Amino acid sequence: MGIMWRHWALPAALLTLALPAATGCTSTPGDPAAQPTDRLSTSTSVARVCAKPPAGPARAPAGAVEVDPATAGDLATKTKSSPAHTTFWLGPGTHRLAPDRYAQVVPKDGDTYIGAPGAVLDGRGTNQYAFGGTAQDVTLRYLTVQGFTAPQNEGVVNHDSADGWVVEHSAIQHNSGAALMAGARQQVRANCLRGNGQYGLNAYKDGAPLTGLVIEGNEIVGNNTDDWERRKPGCGCTGGAKFWAVNGADVRGNWVHDNRGPGLWADTNNNDFRIENNVLEANDGAALIYETSYNAVIRDNTIRRNNWVEGRKYADRGDSFPYPTIYLSESGGEPRIKARTNKIEIYRNVLENNWSGITLWENADRFCNSPANTSSGDCTLLVPHADRCARPAITSAPLYTDCRWKTQRVDIHDNRFLLDTSVVDCTAKCDRMAVLANYGTYPDWSPYQGERVADSITLKQQNRWHDNTYIGPWKFTVHDPSRVLDFVQWQSTPYQQDLGSTFTPAAGG
Repeated sequence: MGIMWRHWALPAALLTLALPAATGCTSTPGDPAAQPTDRLSTSTSVARVCAKPPAGPARAPAGAVEVDPATAGDLATKTKSSPAHTTFWLGPGTHRLAPDRYAQVVPKDGDTYIGAPGAVLDGRGTNQYAFGGTAQDVTLRYLTVQGFTAPQNEGVVNHDSADGWVVEHSAIQHNSGAALMAGARQQVRANCLRGNGQYGLNAYKDGAPLTGLVIEGNEIVGNNTDDWERRKPGCGCTGGAKFWAVNGADVRGNWVHDNRGPGLWADTNNNDFRIENNVLEANDGAALIYETSYNAVIRDNTIRRNNWVEGRKYADRGDSFPYPTIYLSESGGEPRIKARTNKIEIYRNVLENNWSGITLWENADRFCNSPANTSSGDCTLLVPHADRCARPAITSAPLYTDCRWKTQRVDIHDNRFLLDTSVVDCTAKCDRMAVLANYGTYPDWSPYQGERVADSITLKQQNRWHDNTYIGPWKFTVHDPSRVLDFVQWQSTPYQQDLGSTFTPAAGG
């Protein structure tokens, strides 16, 4: 559960939405404020929500229950005493809960919460959760929620991952843990998810499918302020937004920037994602990680200035792994799993001045029932029980194939890759595209030992680059980190990649 970036070095034994902009907007790492972009940028639109959030109604809607900020706990009390499908209007000012760590609002089915201009629900560093419980179809609008202290991997709003919630035009900021948890059919629109201790969004639901998720037009900025990877190395628990076992998600029109760690991270048995029309920039780590997951469309995104911190850190240590900006780890297209596509298609994106480009990776030692599987206890969507993946059955069909998450059927085309090393301030290792694996060594009963996985991901699993545009000094890593090619070698036999693509070595354009 959670990627391990240094796989190669491991011991063998072990919506405002989309404001129109005349020019692109960007930001420098560590500074959420937008700055003018450099000359390589393309024009784009951006969900600039945090700078000027829209105001809610100045008066209570007809029939709404009015909540008084002067009375501590008024919101929770009136929610408890009102029937389902009640609308609550939080008056201007700072609203408080009872001074108990577990005090929270527990909605009923169909309840709606609307904030007046200046309405803030403040946990004051005391309350862990703002809104919890299992009620379905709850709506939250025009409200600032801040100062809550959710523990690691838990969230402040929709703490219990109830289904059908709509959260929009709200600022959920400066909390510990995650700003939001997610349930099935949740819609998260036009929110400012800013400066939270772990995630802006944690899409995880225990024991039930999480389907039909919509994340649209949000600004997701400056999250993971508690720097969890430093506190718990290898936890795989950081970033702007994290998705776990989500089946069907539309992530579109968001501005995901200046997060510590990755911007977006889909981890473990996600399927059927559409990630489109987002601006992903200036995140310390990768813009996007898609890990042990299936079937996705990644298109029409502007991706720039990502991975400067984490990519440089590993390069400075002498690590030869091609740490990328889009990282597909044991993820690919699988026609046997129902989705809107049967491959991973990455197209019409602009990647500009990131630390490296796209890496397709498989860890040969990571498969169901292997001690090297960091998604401990999980198996692929093709094998329901991990303990089936054992000798002798795993050595032959169908388990030999189905016990692995495979990076296969990846189609990368019609993208524009721009790199000016003077902007990124690097002289080496920031210029890679890659398709590779390690040599299988562990455990001793593994049927994937040796070079067979590296051979397969490189030449046999229908992974293709074609019809792309490259500007800058790009290089290409294939099979393993030691094999670095120029563009002519990349296009030649046996790889025959990037047919129909153009390559201009000098930066500019």
